[in-house]
Amino acid sequence: MKISKVGAAAAVAVALALTATACGGNSDKASGDAGSSGGTGKDKVVIGIKFDQPGVGLKTPDGKYTGFDVDVATYVAKELGYQPDQIEFKQAISAERENLISNGDVKFIVASYSINDKRKEKVDFAGPYLLAHQDLLVRADDTSITKPEDLNKKKLCSVTGSTSAQNVKTKLAPEADLKESAGYSECLTGLESKTIDALTTDNSILAGYAAQEKNKGKFKLVGLNMSNENYGIGLKKGDKDLQTKINTALKKMVSDGSWEAAVKKNFGPADYKNEPAPQITEGS
Repeated sequence: MKISKVGAAAAVAVALALTATACGGNSDKASGDAGSSGGTGKDKVVIGIKFDQPGVGLKTPDGKYTGFDVDVATYVAKELGYQPDQIEFKQAISAERENLISNGDVKFIVASYSINDKRKEKVDFAGPYLLAHQDLLVRADDTSITKPEDLNKKKLCSVTGSTSAQNVKTKLAPEADLKESAGYSECLTGLESKTIDALTTDNSILAGYAAQEKNKGKFKLVGLNMSNENYGIGLKKGDKDLQTKINTALKKMVSDGSWEAAVKKNFGPADYKNEPAPQITEGS
């Protein structure tokens, strides 16, 4: 009987261990449990970026990700303990960014995401990490658009959910014929085919498109500063711990020179004149 009891106790212990292992899964959809890097404690982190913005956030035909926001996201993830192979990039179109965060589909979003009061009702931000200005992209031979008012009676394109389009429509050119598309690439196609007269968004994004090899000589930036767009990293509302960690990572990226190097690498070919790295204001 003694041997039988010992065997039964051992079986119970094994069963309890297996149960604990099975119940120890990760309940966070967008990131693994806290731990060191290299896959020993964190499985992966899901980060929202744009897939169609050259120079900012672009998924190339061979499945790679390039752009300034990608470099910022990768740097921040590293500071949070994730190696590049532990990052899963998820497409974050403008109109879906708040939903992706609130649903837990991403840990955070780095996607030319301008900080404003309306968005802060639903999500929190870290940063800002870049100050851009709203501008216009027109065809290289177009001399009819030199100021915002010239957009009245013209066909203007931007993406659904973008602050840029509404800024023009409500403040600068109320008679503009606004066309909203799912992505900037559609606007660019319309601009090239002359069904659209101008594309508006931040100068950083426009510079990325104009600098593409296939677009060289076709388009030009008008050179307007129609608004200040402070790009922030969006995260779940109330997650102060993550906000603080991301802000710390952004400050380090600036101080060690990685921020400036990323700006030059991604925007330099378009002769983009960037502002200095902005001061961190969110969460302070």
